[in-house]
Formats: sequence, C-alpha cells, structure tokens
Amino acid sequence: MLLLVGGAVLRISLFSELYLRYVQPSLRPYLVVSGGALVLLGVVMVVVVRLGGREEPCHHGHGGRVAWLLVLPALALLLFPPPALGSYSAEREAAQRAARGVGTFPELPDADPVDLTLGEFASRAIYDRERSLSGRVVRMTGFVTRGEEGRTWYLTRLSVACCAADATTGKVRVLGVAAPADDTWVTVTGTWHPEGALGDEDAWPPVLDAVGVKTVTEPANPYEKR
Repeated sequence: MLLLVGGAVLRISLFSELYLRYVQPSLRPYLVVSGGALVLLGVVMVVVVRLGGREEPCHHGHGGRVAWLLVLPALALLLFPPPALGSYSAEREAAQRAARGVGTFPELPDADPVDLTLGEFASRAIYDRERSLSGRVVRMTGFVTRGEEGRTWYLTRLSVACCAADATTGKVRVLGVAAPADDTWVTVTGTWHPEGALGDEDAWPPVLDAVGVKTVTEPANPYEKR
C-alpha cells in the first residue's frame, strides 16, 4: 500500500504535471517529499519483514482480503489519474455574487488585444468605477459550458486558492459566435458588453461580444489562481 500510494503521488508530481489538476503549483515540493517518504517507508517495511523471516500478520481472512481493496484507489491514481474539474463542477455552483465594493483598478496595457484571466475580466466588468474595459479588445482562455436551456454558452474557468476541493467558478457569457462542444478549451477574443448596474449581482456573469473563437489544448494548469 505504501509503495503504491507513494508511487502514485510521485507519478503525478515528480514525473509529470498531472498534480496541477488537483493543487496549486506551490504545493509540488510537498507532494514530492510526501511521495518519496511513503516509498521509502514501504521499502523499509518490506526489508524488515523479509529479514524477520515472517510475513506480516493478517487477522481474520476476510478482513485481510477486504483490506486489499484499499489498493484500488492508489492503483487507479497511478494508472488512470482523473481529469481536471470541468463543466459539471462549474454548473453545480450557484451563481451568487455579493457586491464586494466598487473601486478602481490598475491601467491596462495600451495594445489590443489585452490578455486577461476570467477573474480579472469579471472584476473589472462588475466593480471598476473607471470602466477600463470600455472600447478595449480582450482575449481570454477557458472551457465551454452552456446555460440551463442550452441557448447560451459561457467561457468558464475554475479558480482555486489551494487545491481542487476549494474550486470556485468564473464564467463569461459569450455572444456573437457559435458555441463549440461542451468542455472544449477555447480562446475567445472580443469586447465587453456592459449589463447591469456597477457592483450589482445582476451584472454577473459579465458578457462578451466575441469576434473570434479558437480551439486550443487544455493548459498544463487548468485553474486560475484565486
């Protein structure tokens, strides 16, 4: 068990970037150390048992067999790591946004298009007193989700503070271009379409008049930093 769990953790953190599906990049060293410690402890246990000339005790035959079922989650993580959170997780979160206070934001770069995260775009669209998005062409990347009746679609991205367990949804309603298939990663270019009063919940989600949409590969880190 120790070897399997440790190997699975090392596989996603040391030998690949799959760990980014679950935690922030800053946590990688802790995963590597934890996985290495588990593997080392597993090797020590094997050596101790072999040198002792006996097998580990197994109480109750059925209990021992059931205990081996604990291997399955570690084996699944080692062989078939689950994908990053997608549209299903995004749709489960209620679209409730309390007004966090209207204010001003740093100036945007002069050249268009301006590359923004969905979180940056939403904050400026809803809370920026200076309306810095007005007249600017912006470019954002996320995956496709749809409205309840399928007539509208959203550019969506999940934001995390620590790991996938605390993920929250950011999304932008897209107008003017046809929607690709659900969960497709795309980069959308367009201009802000003002709706709702400044700082009001009715302004969420913000709206984009799109002039172009391009299918892209899922980024190594599918989440935005919250």
